Amino acid sequence: MTREKWLDPSNWASLKPFGIGEKHPNNYLELWNAFKENRDQARYAWRILSQGTCDGCALGTKGMRDWTTRQVHLCNVRLRLLRLNTMPALDVTLLADVAPLARKRSAELRGLGRLPYPMVRRRGQPGFTRTGWDDALDLIAERVRASSPERLGVYLTSRGTPNETYFAAQKAVRAIGINSVDNAARVCHSPSTFGLKGSLGVAATTCSYTDWIGSDLIVFVGANVANNQPVAMKYLYHAKKAGTKIAVVNTYREPGMERYWVPSNVESALFGTKIADRYFLINVGGDIGFLNGALKQMIEQGWVDRDFIENHTEGFDQLAQAVKDQSWEDLEALAGAPRREMEEFAAMLGKARTAVLVWSMGVTQHEYGEDNVRAIINLGLTKGFVGRDKCGLMPIRGHSGVQGGAEMGAYATVLPGGLPIDEANAARFSKLWGFEVPATTGMTAPEMIDAADEGRLDVLISSGGNFLEVLPDPDWCRRALGRVPLRVHADIVLSSQMLVDPADTVVLLPAATRYEIPGGVTETSTERRVIFSPEVPGPRIGQARPEWQVFVELATRVRPELAERLHYQGTAAIRADIARAIPAYDGIQHLAKFGDQFQYGGPHLCAGWKFPTPDGKAHFSVVQPPRLAQPNRTFRVATRRGKQFNSMVLEQVDPSNQAVREAVLLSRADAERLGLANGDPVVLHSDVGEYRGRIHIAPVAPGSLQVHWPEGQVLIDRHRRSPQAGIPDFNAFCTLEKAGVPEPAPAPSG
Repeated sequence: MTREKWLDPSNWASLKPFGIGEKHPNNYLELWNAFKENRDQARYAWRILSQGTCDGCALGTKGMRDWTTRQVHLCNVRLRLLRLNTMPALDVTLLADVAPLARKRSAELRGLGRLPYPMVRRRGQPGFTRTGWDDALDLIAERVRASSPERLGVYLTSRGTPNETYFAAQKAVRAIGINSVDNAARVCHSPSTFGLKGSLGVAATTCSYTDWIGSDLIVFVGANVANNQPVAMKYLYHAKKAGTKIAVVNTYREPGMERYWVPSNVESALFGTKIADRYFLINVGGDIGFLNGALKQMIEQGWVDRDFIENHTEGFDQLAQAVKDQSWEDLEALAGAPRREMEEFAAMLGKARTAVLVWSMGVTQHEYGEDNVRAIINLGLTKGFVGRDKCGLMPIRGHSGVQGGAEMGAYATVLPGGLPIDEANAARFSKLWGFEVPATTGMTAPEMIDAADEGRLDVLISSGGNFLEVLPDPDWCRRALGRVPLRVHADIVLSSQMLVDPADTVVLLPAATRYEIPGGVTETSTERRVIFSPEVPGPRIGQARPEWQVFVELATRVRPELAERLHYQGTAAIRADIARAIPAYDGIQHLAKFGDQFQYGGPHLCAGWKFPTPDGKAHFSVVQPPRLAQPNRTFRVATRRGKQFNSMVLEQVDPSNQAVREAVLLSRADAERLGLANGDPVVLHSDVGEYRGRIHIAPVAPGSLQVHWPEGQVLIDRHRRSPQAGIPDFNAFCTLEKAGVPEPAPAPSG
């Protein structure tokens, strides 16, 4: 392993102390703001930070430490989320009339406080009234029994949701008689699961974060860890000091991926750190064109590991022929990048003895997201960048609960352990649990809203989340939710979807945070580390309950004859049940105190190039470039994240680039061609909606635009989904016109 340099001025981003005057997040100000915001519960807030496992992204912590470096693990995302755990209860009299609340932004609704009691609202009523837990659960159970199982849908968010809740919820739903339980992984990394499982036989990150530090090369494709996993920038700081090269492939030159000031490293805090050694700018939707071009060059130049390919893989010859037949002209047109840049990227991969390839939702949230992932895997397999030190394929997760969601079986298309839903696996779990498990797949999250819109859903239970901000076409989502006879929203705070007028009845259930759950809970990080998070002593809110308990109690009311089979004494009993159901999670039953953890599969999956596929080999995939039927005079529009956590907008201005929420990011070349300047009002039109914003000139690929999500959802066609995962395509083709000018401004030709 290359030793880190003590000081390395060649990696400094600026000579200005602390980056004064530069555009970048002020992490010290975040600390001060967090202190002020939580000063009424300062001791409790400190206990959460020092004793709990972070409920932000999926890097994973034990208090304020991790398993990658010996330094403090604390970021502005976690600090911003802290108040959700320490705030007082909501004044429920505010819910008596929801009309004033419906005019508030989501951040304002969250700021009103924690939900303290079960509430109910019926058709024609202006707002909610308080009810008891027994009455609320009896009402829901009565409606479920009166309906048929296929008319029930259950959704769980991934923010802060622990493994125990996922597991108990999916088991309860299956006891009711359906597989229509889904979670937020559906709309982020579900294509990664299909790609990895088909190619390698595994469905998770193959390496550890420590593999970043000292690897020859780290590649980020469609991922902005500076914004979404800020502590990862500390890992990259150490990687740079150890000599690691970093390449970024993206549609926008993210400022934080070029330079970053790591607040807990003195050198980086003072002078910043240059992150990307090479940035490759591509079209929205151009990933396969660029990646296949790089692969084509690697094969032509012989920059592949023939020994690994011949002894440990299948399908390479077919792939090689396929990319040979793909012309450079077609690949350049799709990628939006010249051949020489693909050749340069290929050379970086070819020279690297070790590499980690990291990707996120810029890759997966496309109509062809599965093939985007397969194109990355193909590159990794050409050099055997899997199953060994300093190498790996990493679909980096953005939420602390999302990795465990599908693995616990809270997924409409798989059972616990990621097993496909079929007769054999359903029979296995039927025997294990003592009740019949359905052998047919259920509705995915987007399909639940389809069913709601078509009048095929009688009951929708949403544990956290907000469909109005997560799925495309929010007006359609609102109409669909308004057609469900019974909606149940379990959450810790108010959200806008709760305020949609009821078709008949809406029930609100107050949830406990992960830090309030007796017996403690666990989460699974991106690197497959299962981490125990203990209950943290502190104030408790009204009648808030752990969500696992709510699902179990509901199922026992629907099917009282299964009460004994569904009963858990506490979270320790759930962990024991998980260990019985999921062999990879054997060991979770022993996690009981702060610091307890294990990494399932060890530091590397497929270690020693042993792949858990039927033939024991990794499989290349022939990936054909997608045929993008781009209408004339349109731009390709991507939705981006600013200062936010998932759909939770934290600031109206992104500190990394000073873009306001209504910004339309446009290349300088396009702005000059169209006579547009920063701040000019414009209107974007897609086939399904209209978006009004203001020009923000930025380093995006010519012919591409970016708008913030979830505001940009109005442009997204809800019908465009990937073929296997069913993930919505969060991109669109749009015309751009100056506000008040009827003629659309043309995009570049060609």
